[in-house]
Amino acid sequence: MRMLLADQGQSWKEEVVTMETWMKGSLKASCLYGQLPKFQDGDLTLYQSNAILRHLGRSLGLYGKDQQEAALLDVVNDGVEDLRCKYALLIYTNYEAGKEEYVKALPGYLKPFETLLSQNEGGQAFIVGNQISFADYNLLDLLLIHQVLAPSCLDSFPLLSAYVARLSARPKLKAFLSSPEHVNRPINGNGKQ
Repeated sequence: MRMLLADQGQSWKEEVVTMETWMKGSLKASCLYGQLPKFQDGDLTLYQSNAILRHLGRSLGLYGKDQQEAALLDVVNDGVEDLRCKYALLIYTNYEAGKEEYVKALPGYLKPFETLLSQNEGGQAFIVGNQISFADYNLLDLLLIHQVLAPSCLDSFPLLSAYVARLSARPKLKAFLSSPEHVNRPINGNGKQ
C-alpha cells in the first residue's frame, strides 16, 4: 500500500501502532476482524490488505483498462497472496526448521509469475497490460522481501529480475524505497527475514 501511494504521488498519514498499544486491547477490539491494517479514506473505513489494495486500484485507475484485465489482475493478486501466506507461515511458525526447504521450493512458487510476465509483451511491461496496477505493487513487495530471505532467488528468472529492477527504478518509488521510512521499517513483526 505504501509503495502504491508513494509511486502515485499520494500523501497519507500513518499511525504506527506499538505492540504495547496493541496488547492493551482497545484498538484491537475496535477493528472489524481484530487485526490491522485499518485504512481510512474519508468516511470509508476498510480492513484487510487486499481489500485496501483493490480499493486504491479502483480509485486511482490501477485496476486495468477493462474487465478482462481487472479479472487477470485478480488472478495475479490472489497468486501473490497464496505465496505470501506460505512465506508468513515460514516466518512466523517454522523459520529455523523450514527455511532451507522453503528456499528449495521457491523456484516452483515463482515460476508462474515469470510465465505471466513472458505472456505480456515478452516480459517488458507490467504483470498485466501496459500500465502499472495494484497487483504490480503487491508482487513487487513480495519479490523484494523474498530477495532478503534468499538473495539469489530471482537469478534463474530473468524477466522477474528485470521487472523488479524496472519497477524499483520508477522515480517516486525509488525515492520511497530508499527513504528511512521504508528502510528502517522491519519486514516482519518478529524480526525474522
